[in-house]
Amino acid sequence: MTEQKLHNQAGRTVEHSGDNAGTAFPGASGVLFEQAMAQTRMAVTLSDPHDPDHPLVFVNRAFLELTGYDEDEILGRNCRFLQGPGTDPEAVARLGRAVRDNDVVVVELLNYRKNGAAFWNAVHIGPIYHEDGTLRYIFGSQWDVTDVHAARSEERHARLMEREISHRMKNMFAVISSIVNMLGKTSTEPALGRDINERIRALGRAHEATLQLSFQQGRVDPTQMFRELVGPYTSDPRALDLDGGAVQLDSNSVSILALTLHELATNAVKHGALSSKRGRVALSWRMCRADGQDQPLLRLTWTERGGPPLHGDPERLGAGSEITTRMLRAAGGVIRRRWDTAGLTAEIELPLQC
Repeated sequence: MTEQKLHNQAGRTVEHSGDNAGTAFPGASGVLFEQAMAQTRMAVTLSDPHDPDHPLVFVNRAFLELTGYDEDEILGRNCRFLQGPGTDPEAVARLGRAVRDNDVVVVELLNYRKNGAAFWNAVHIGPIYHEDGTLRYIFGSQWDVTDVHAARSEERHARLMEREISHRMKNMFAVISSIVNMLGKTSTEPALGRDINERIRALGRAHEATLQLSFQQGRVDPTQMFRELVGPYTSDPRALDLDGGAVQLDSNSVSILALTLHELATNAVKHGALSSKRGRVALSWRMCRADGQDQPLLRLTWTERGGPPLHGDPERLGAGSEITTRMLRAAGGVIRRRWDTAGLTAEIELPLQC
């Protein structure tokens, strides 16, 4: 049996003796080859391109450690046994095209070890030729890049968070600008700066409470946000009753709801239920659809009970109420206030940008 030198496309040679790479390579060069393959940390395989199923005919120790299989469980099989339910068929097809075209390619695959554990595998394959230019093997190397893949995911998540926070902040400053402009036109009170600051703090509480929900898919439970918004206006937790399910909130609706509930709560402290020790506020919400509309609608009901008797003209709205009414109207929403002997009931409808 004569010694052969196998050339890859880079011009380097892998020396071995004999025709069967699945057995030990006889000869001094074969010993060196096996020792080199045993020492390298990169998993290496050779497959037979002349067999229709491209079976593996050589694997090194690093490949056995990477996959958890024994050598006798691998040799003679196509490398597809590492694939599983999460493996991308398009990535597998890219490998298949490279083998068919005698091309060199690097593809990241989700593969599975013998124990079922998934790992991201950077697979590099390419042809190895005889000195006469005929194809001899398909060389393969594998590298566990699970940590690298996770780092990329974290980086994408960080970029998503950065964009979301930037969007929220731009939206918040736009709302603040609207508050300042409208208050400047409607308010004659000397405490204009205090009013602005109170509304800005309400916005901050709302966005802080919902920041952790920004990256969840689908509906989220806004109970904590509503508690953060209304809770500071009463020292008695029993004065606030929250009832509602998960809804789909966007940053614009968060800002509008923050200002609306802030105005309702401050008015309740000044004139309504929260000005009395026996006063109670119930806030309920649900998602629905308006008649003939496909866009989802958030409907909230604010109900005050146990407050002092009504005095004066409750229909006369202050500057804050005008702001919330205009902001809701600009977003396609509405607020309906109804006063009776029991107290105020406010119904809010706000289209959601989902």
